[in-house]
Amino acid sequence: MLVTKQPVLRRFWYPVMPSSRLDGEPAPFTLLGTDIVLWRSESGEPACFRDRCCHRTAKLSLGFVEGDRLVCGYHGWSYRADGVCVRIPQRENPENVAGVRVPAYRAAERYGYIWVALDEPLTDIPEVPEASQPGFRQVDQFYEPWNIAAFRLMENSFDAAHIAFVHRGTFGNMERPRTDGHRDIKPTAYGFEAVNESRVKVRGDVAHRAVYTDGEDTVRRTLNTWYMPFARRLAIHYPHGLIHTIITCATPMTDRSSMIVQWVYRNDTEEQVSSADVVAFDRAVTLEDKRILESCDADVPLADTDGEEMHMRTDYPGVVMRRMLAKLLADHGETEQRAGG
Repeated sequence: MLVTKQPVLRRFWYPVMPSSRLDGEPAPFTLLGTDIVLWRSESGEPACFRDRCCHRTAKLSLGFVEGDRLVCGYHGWSYRADGVCVRIPQRENPENVAGVRVPAYRAAERYGYIWVALDEPLTDIPEVPEASQPGFRQVDQFYEPWNIAAFRLMENSFDAAHIAFVHRGTFGNMERPRTDGHRDIKPTAYGFEAVNESRVKVRGDVAHRAVYTDGEDTVRRTLNTWYMPFARRLAIHYPHGLIHTIITCATPMTDRSSMIVQWVYRNDTEEQVSSADVVAFDRAVTLEDKRILESCDADVPLADTDGEEMHMRTDYPGVVMRRMLAKLLADHGETEQRAGG
C-alpha cells in the first residue's frame, strides 16, 4: 500500500510538529506527500495551509506572520487562517480581493503537538487517558524522520516475537524466544486493543534506573492500543507498580518516510527517575527498531493471499491491521495502490 495514493488516509489526524516549534515563524512540513505550512495567528490558534502561494507558487513557509494573517514573502499577499486572501498590496485598493484563496487544512493543538487533518476527519484525535489522570507526568522523547513506511512501525509495535532478537541489547531475552503474542484483540471503531505478557531481561545502568528493577529479570504486562492508521498507545505495567505508557505516532511524510513522534506518561516523579534517563532507555530500544525497520520494503501488501510476505501465529495483530486497512479502503471505494500498479 502506498499511503500517498490512498485518499481516505487524508481523513485522519496526524501530529506533525511540537507546539514549541511554532515560535512566530511559519514552519513547513510534508504530510502524505503534500507540502504544508504551519503557523500561529495572533490569537494563538494554529493554522495550516498548502505551502504554495496562489500567485507565483512561492512557498508560504518563507513568508511571515502579521497579526492574524500569513504574508507571502515574495509579493506580500496576505491570507487569513481560513486560506482566504485578504490583501494584495500592489492593487490600488489592496483589500479589494474576491475569490482568491489557498487550500487550508484543519489544525489542532493537543498533548503539546500540532495535529493536522488534510480532509474531513473520520475520527477524533486519539484520547489518551493518562494525559488527564493525576499522578502521571509527560516526557517528550522523539521527533525525528525515519526512512520507513508508517505501517511498518505500527505493525512492529504489536509484534511480540521480535523483542527477543531485535532488542537483545536492551531487554530482549533470546533464551525465551517463544511467546503467545498479543491476546484478546478487541476491535474498536478505528483500531483495536490487545494485551501481552512477556518475561524480559533489563540490561544496563540507564535501563535499571529507568524501570528501577532490583534484578535483570522482570515481567512486562502491556495493554497495546492501535489508533488507525498510524498511532499507538503502549501501557507497560511492571510488577512493582510502575506504569510506563508510550505514545508513538508514525506520521507519514511520503510513501517511504515518516516523522516519528513519541512521548511517554509515567506515574513517578523526576526525583525518582530523571526525564533524561527515561529518554535514554527508550532511545536505545527505538534505535534497535529503526535499524531493522529501515531495511524493510515500504510498500506493504494488505492482501492475505498476496504471497509476498509469509506469516506466523504471532503476526496475527499485524494481519488484523492489514485486513482492517483493506476494509477501510473498500468502504470508501478505494483499491489498494501498489508500486508498479
